[in-house]
Amino acid sequence: MSALLLVWAVLLHSGIKSCLARGGRSWEHCTDLRPLDLLAEVVPAGGLRNGIRMLQVQGVRGFQLLASHPHSLCFPASRIFLHCDRFPEEFSIIVTLRVLSVPGKKNEYIFTMMGEESSPVLVGLRYSLNKLHFLFWSRELSNGWQTRVTFRDISLVDNQWHTLVLAVSGHSFSLTVDCSIPVDMVVDTPFPESLTIKGASFYVGSRRRRKGFFTGLLRQLVLLPGSDATSRICTNMNLKLAVLSIPPVLQDLPVKPGSNEVLKYPYEAEMKVTSGSRPPCTKTEKAQFWFNVSQKGLHLCNGSAWLSMLEAKERLDYVEEYQNLVTNSETLGIEIFAIPEVGLFAATANRQTPPGSAIYKWMDGKFVSYQNIPTYQAQSWKYFTIGKKIFLAVANFEQNERGQEFSVIYKWSYRKEKFISYQRISTHNARDWEAFVIEGEAFLAVANHREGDNHNINSIIYRWNPRTGLFETNQTIPTSGAYDWEFFTIGPYSFLAVANTFNGTSTRIYSHIYVWLSGSFQLFQSILTFGAADWEVFHIGDRVFLVVANSHCYDSGMLMPSNLYAINSSIYELNITAQMFIKFQDLLTYSALDWEFFSVGEDSFLVVANSFDGFTFSVNSIIYRWKGYEGFVAVHHLPTFGCRDWEAFNTTGGSYLIYSSAKEPLSKVLKLKTV
Repeated sequence: MSALLLVWAVLLHSGIKSCLARGGRSWEHCTDLRPLDLLAEVVPAGGLRNGIRMLQVQGVRGFQLLASHPHSLCFPASRIFLHCDRFPEEFSIIVTLRVLSVPGKKNEYIFTMMGEESSPVLVGLRYSLNKLHFLFWSRELSNGWQTRVTFRDISLVDNQWHTLVLAVSGHSFSLTVDCSIPVDMVVDTPFPESLTIKGASFYVGSRRRRKGFFTGLLRQLVLLPGSDATSRICTNMNLKLAVLSIPPVLQDLPVKPGSNEVLKYPYEAEMKVTSGSRPPCTKTEKAQFWFNVSQKGLHLCNGSAWLSMLEAKERLDYVEEYQNLVTNSETLGIEIFAIPEVGLFAATANRQTPPGSAIYKWMDGKFVSYQNIPTYQAQSWKYFTIGKKIFLAVANFEQNERGQEFSVIYKWSYRKEKFISYQRISTHNARDWEAFVIEGEAFLAVANHREGDNHNINSIIYRWNPRTGLFETNQTIPTSGAYDWEFFTIGPYSFLAVANTFNGTSTRIYSHIYVWLSGSFQLFQSILTFGAADWEVFHIGDRVFLVVANSHCYDSGMLMPSNLYAINSSIYELNITAQMFIKFQDLLTYSALDWEFFSVGEDSFLVVANSFDGFTFSVNSIIYRWKGYEGFVAVHHLPTFGCRDWEAFNTTGGSYLIYSSAKEPLSKVLKLKTV
């Protein structure tokens, strides 16, 4: 597309004119780079019209179109194509929308351009449950049949705002969702060079009939001739609401009216406010408010948690020791989880067998022993749910008494109120489990560390089979001394990062980030790490970060530094333009094994598990506070001994951190004191 634009610019500069077949009009007028706001054409400059309501959801305004008035939401194409009677052959379509729900086999139209009453859709955009379809018609190129370009696995039906950019040029079609990685397609039938607009009209939200009418909210609908708009709009930090052009009525919140005035524009919002003690926050209470009388705070339910809207700002003052948790043996990992209507729990992955590992329950402000589970040098636990089923998976590093090497998935028994063995999976010195869901399907990924002395082996991703009720092998990924998996999503894309520790000769190796495409994980980016033991993803505002815990630097073929364990761990930030993670900050750590991100009030923090400084396991682990331009700055130094894992959690009594020690049978709960 860029090459064609360059040719076009050269022709203009040299004064060469090109004429259309009809009317001898200038090519310059047909590729005017002015954005054409289709949505603004159906909204009068002075306010709204029949067939449109304006709503504000999640603090953002959009239009709700009424199916009873499809013909009022149209206008002749000649209104925006003032000097041309042919549709541009290169263009972008920019849409910002919020889809409410779509039945499985139903399509809804975002817009169409149609000719006379009996003609087909000349150009159109529609979506179904997990697909986006771009439609166009060319009598010459497709023998009179309509061409449909389908982008699959596009998840829009989530009650969130999304911005789409569809760029079209000849045989090439590119879709970008929320400024993420574009999906490119090349089809046999190109978009026509001479699609006439004579007698055609644009229909917003329909194809001139009620069937397939758009039922969501529409905020932006722009046609940009002659250009790929992605680089122009993907500069906003809020990628889901990137703007090229929106109707003026949507740009600002209504001004506060005077005593005898009304709002300038119609405005609607659903609000329900409750007071008293903290009520439940589920999908049923989503978008409802709760006023905390005791703390004079207003909170909004997002479907799973109460978000503070107005409240006295809470700040971290200091950290105090709260509980010494005596464990069965040295603890290599901790998992904090809550079972609805049962309580808060901590599962410790303990080194020795027997007695194995333990589960503790939070009772009367302390963790107390609840259940012991036989494990074999357990490295970590992972809690996850599938529907109403509750599971807890342990990564076993050693063989059992029979010489078998299994990691085990346990299932919660509602009757016994205990975890019972459910499925055994063959693993190789397993270090970590990661559970995640993609497109409604449940997966488990195991980090296989080594098999014998061979560290370069496959780690495996398992998919849940709802028919058998078991996890089955779905994909193998080559890893080198894998230590940790981290799953995260950015817009519609799902990612999985592996921390590779050792390849048999060196810890100076690449760890990898994979992206889910076409039903499997494919390599997205490789990052040089040094004995990587952990990845932690976190968000600050609209920014996405990924931090690695580098444990030590060793290479059998190189001269090593005097201290292998004093080494930088690095924070990376997602760069939308480069479509990759770029190093943001280095922090000096001492054989770092884990990072944990947490928030107190409006402040963001990272705590690192420093385990060994080359001389002693008595090393300070550090809490860093986010300082914006300065990045993360150390604010608290916490004495730890062989620190292996950090977890943050909250109860009605306050906010806490817990860390595990890999060198003594004692974990510690710390309370965050705030002001």
